[in-house]
Amino acid sequence: MSADYVGTALEYAKAVTRGDVIACKWVRLACKRHLNDLKAAKKRGAKFYFDEDAGNKVCQFLSLMPHTKGKWARQRELIVLQPWQCFAFCVLFGWKQSKDGRRRFRKAYFAVPRKNGKSIIGSGIGLYMFAADGEFGAEVYSGATTERQAWEVFRPAKQMLERTPELRDAFGAEVWAKALVNPEDGSRFEPVIGKPGDGSSPSCAIVDEYHEHDTSDLVDTMETGMGSREQPLMLMITTAGFNIAGPCFDQESDAKKMLEGVLDNDELFVLIYTIDDSDKWDDPASLYKANPNMGVSVDIDFLLSQQRQAVQSASKQTRFKTKHLNIWCSAKAAWLNLLEWDKCTDRTLRPEQFKGDKCYLTLDLAHRSDVCVIMLMFVKEIAGKQHFYLFGSYYLPENAIENDTKNCSAYRKWVIEGFLQQHDGAEIDFDLIEEDTLAMIAEYGPEEVVFDPYRAAQLEQRLTKQGINAVELGQTVKNLSLPMKEFESAVKAGRVHHDGNPVLTWMASNVVAKLDAKDNIYPRKEKPEQKIDGIVAGIMGVARAMSGETNEILQGFVDI
Repeated sequence: MSADYVGTALEYAKAVTRGDVIACKWVRLACKRHLNDLKAAKKRGAKFYFDEDAGNKVCQFLSLMPHTKGKWARQRELIVLQPWQCFAFCVLFGWKQSKDGRRRFRKAYFAVPRKNGKSIIGSGIGLYMFAADGEFGAEVYSGATTERQAWEVFRPAKQMLERTPELRDAFGAEVWAKALVNPEDGSRFEPVIGKPGDGSSPSCAIVDEYHEHDTSDLVDTMETGMGSREQPLMLMITTAGFNIAGPCFDQESDAKKMLEGVLDNDELFVLIYTIDDSDKWDDPASLYKANPNMGVSVDIDFLLSQQRQAVQSASKQTRFKTKHLNIWCSAKAAWLNLLEWDKCTDRTLRPEQFKGDKCYLTLDLAHRSDVCVIMLMFVKEIAGKQHFYLFGSYYLPENAIENDTKNCSAYRKWVIEGFLQQHDGAEIDFDLIEEDTLAMIAEYGPEEVVFDPYRAAQLEQRLTKQGINAVELGQTVKNLSLPMKEFESAVKAGRVHHDGNPVLTWMASNVVAKLDAKDNIYPRKEKPEQKIDGIVAGIMGVARAMSGETNEILQGFVDI
């Protein structure tokens, strides 16, 4: 009698939603989605139905596969699926379209910390799609930017097939040096570095560690090639990473919006294991929430040791958070906590709402490859504390966008979405920046226009001639240390507010703090392509707001 994998998956979903199984918000929402879909499927005219046989079939297949690593492989044991894995596979393969019986989910995004059985997800599903999905002439690709990464998924699948001769015989499969093939119908499973060749028609594409990709080119190419397939699967498996401007972070953001009901995408399956915003990363309980295979493929003592080391060494914290708690941290020595920054987001904010409030306009004028910034910062006093509201405009010349291999894809996307203004040619259009600056000054009447003297002398003269209060603020440790500390404190306390502009969020994730012997700090970036100009402009605004607050206090003493 075969195991009831669908029943295990259902019980897991119920246990998570009841709180009997500790899980983060995103896992709870994924489980709730499945349970709600089961209720909806009972109604007449339902768009989807759940095929229990299809869910059980894939789990039965995977349970016949041998382990390829560690003590289980040494003992020649077969894979034993955990309840969370039963849930993942049954839901992904069990849901069908009512109109034609084809699979519902065409794309899947799995985000899990390291050592939580990702090879079973990638290699196992790839092998199933190659051998047992019933797709004639199946084409399964393990795609990556490097050969090493492409083989991380393909190698275990190859080993599984090599160690299961009965499977090879049953499906007529052959194991080649760099491919698995079925000569009878031409099916194949192989690693691909970069884009697949012309004429490829993937039935399944697997991208492992998507966070390492600088662009979405590989995923886009794979999806485009799936047009002739009836029920293809685009599978993305990853841990969190450091590149907030990359395609993986965008994909995860969209996935979370889908789970929250903000975006509608019936064809996307999402499972993200991490911790919640309110959880403490140094609490051992967080390890169990983020690591569903804790005590199975993830050694408890090892993770506790890694956590203790991260608590004792600040240099190890970011890596621990990304790799073992699945938290996006961006810069490897990031200054701002990205979760705290995200809490400051309010997408309903518009600068027009603050007309008449105290305002500072900050200019950070860059050279050819950096981003020019005009930052409007409104200041309100709430409960005796200053709150800062940031609205940035960002500018780059076309040549700088096209020549930046790391950020080009993100820049193009932001230009299309209206978050970044692109100038023609190789030079910043300072006439346009001046025009926009003057328009903002006329509309919002800032207390001061704050600028770094670098490349701003001509603009300062023009502003001064028009009677505008222009204040020079050099980007030095002396000028920025205290306001940088205030900016950080304000973020932690929720006193910084921004409209969710992805350019500013990316810049926030890139800032690292350089500390000197006197505990002064200064904003820096680890690599040239990691721009921070918007945050620097915000810090400059905070500097002037703090100066203004001090002057008001001193004036109060004078009046007394």
